[in-house]
This record gives sequence, C-alpha cells and structure tokens, in this order.
Amino acid sequence: MLPATIKLCAGISYRHLRSMTGLRRTAAMAIGQQLDRLAFAGPGPSTWVNHVRRRSSLLSSRLEENPFSEIEMSYVKQGEEALKKSLKILEEQDGWKTEIEAQNGDKVLSKVLPDIGKVFKLEVVVDQPLNSLYGELVDRMEQMGDWNPNVKEVKILQKIGKDTMITHETAAETAGNLVGPRDFVSVRCSKRRGSTCVLAGMSTRFGAMPEQKGVIRAENGPTCMVLHPSAGDPTQTKLTWLLSIDLKGWLPKSIINQVLSQTQIDFAKHLRKRMTTGSTGNIALNIC
Repeated sequence: MLPATIKLCAGISYRHLRSMTGLRRTAAMAIGQQLDRLAFAGPGPSTWVNHVRRRSSLLSSRLEENPFSEIEMSYVKQGEEALKKSLKILEEQDGWKTEIEAQNGDKVLSKVLPDIGKVFKLEVVVDQPLNSLYGELVDRMEQMGDWNPNVKEVKILQKIGKDTMITHETAAETAGNLVGPRDFVSVRCSKRRGSTCVLAGMSTRFGAMPEQKGVIRAENGPTCMVLHPSAGDPTQTKLTWLLSIDLKGWLPKSIINQVLSQTQIDFAKHLRKRMTTGSTGNIALNIC
C-alpha cells in the first residue's frame, strides 16, 4: 500500500495535476492512514513515522486553508503586488509637489515616477473613528455612488477570501464633459498592520466584464488608501489616498492634472458629509 501511496503523491508534483485539490487531499489522507498502520505494526522507526505523520497533518491543513483556484490565486497575488508597490511609493517622502491645499488643511500632492507617470496623494484628517470610516469605504463600497457625485456606480464582481475582490467602477462625467465616460475593472486587497488599514488596488482583466460600448476602459494603479488613528485624537482618522490613473483617450495633461487633484479634494468633502449626515446604522464592521 505504501509504495502505491508514494506513487500517488509523486503524481501530484506534476504541474498538470497540482491544481487537482481533491487528489492532493486524498494523497495526504492516504499517507496518514498508512503511517498509522506502520506505527502500530511493531518495532520500527516509530519516531520517524510520527515525525512524517505530523508533516502530513500539516500538509492536509494547508491544503484545506488554500481552496483557491490558480486564477483566483493570480488575483490575490495582483492585489498583494498593488499593496506592496503603493506602500513603497508612499514611504518615499522626497519629491512631492503641492497641487492643492484647502483652508481646512486638506492637501493634494503629486510627483512623477519612472514607468508609472504622475501620481497624486491626498492627505486629510476625518473626524470619525477608523472603524466607521473603513465600514463606509469597504463594507458599503457599492453605495459610494449614492454620496460621491464623481462615481456613478461601484459593483463587486467577485470576492476571493476575506482580503481580495474584483470590482467594476463607472465614473461620472465631469462638469462640462471635459472627461467623457470612463470605467475601471480592478483587483482590490485590504490588509491590517497593527492599527493601520491599507486598501490597495490596480487594474486587472476579468472575462465577465468586457469593455462597454461608448465607455473608455481606463486603468488605475498602483493605488491605495491608508487609514490610521490620528496621533492626537483616536476618534479621528488620518486618510492618505494614493491615486494613479491613466484615463486613456486624447486628453491634455493640464486637464488630467486638474481633474484628478480636484477629484481627490471633492472626495474628502463628500466623505465628510456622508459620515456626518448619512445613515451608517449599527452594522458589524470587518476590519481589514
């Protein structure tokens, strides 16, 4: 029985069989059963058998903990890559230029990065605890079109585990139709590091959401929002929004810069209004 089991395990090492989760699980279970028989068969390398059994049990638990398909795992990796790249950009403090600074302290900065282009960074403090803010921006993401005039619709296309999702966002046309209809398909990833939440994303391809007629498919990313309690008041949250977008089409850079920086300032204004007048209710919040 053991030689046959080993052959079965060897088979799952081939690339075309690795995705067959059921086969892998069957192999792990078979190893465990065979090792049980060997352990109680009489004198022998019981220490070695027990060691391998523990490793086999660990393998089984890991197989159960990773139920994603190869395609789903590719989205998870894209989300994590977006998060990694976004944080690396934000960690670099030099080279930022102020685009807009409002009287209430809201600020938009920008810098030009190789291979990415111009990115924008919004820095604001919101008079709301982190949990409430996260609930509005993530748990009720699909309601964003109700309170943000710059967003027509946000739809979650697929959730992958608790940290990753695929979304489709349709942007509203700008005043005077300076920028026509745009939409985005993105992979988004949320993580918590201590008391800080990071919500990152970047454009991706999703077969169930092809390009729409009359709408330009724009691209974003790496982009992210970072939320953490204000150092002076834990009931306040500091929000940093890194924005990187390629709107596509024939648009002068001056218009793009104006639209994107103003969009971030407007977002902070509309978010505050939503948090103070909107109905958040007693909804359980799943923090990062």
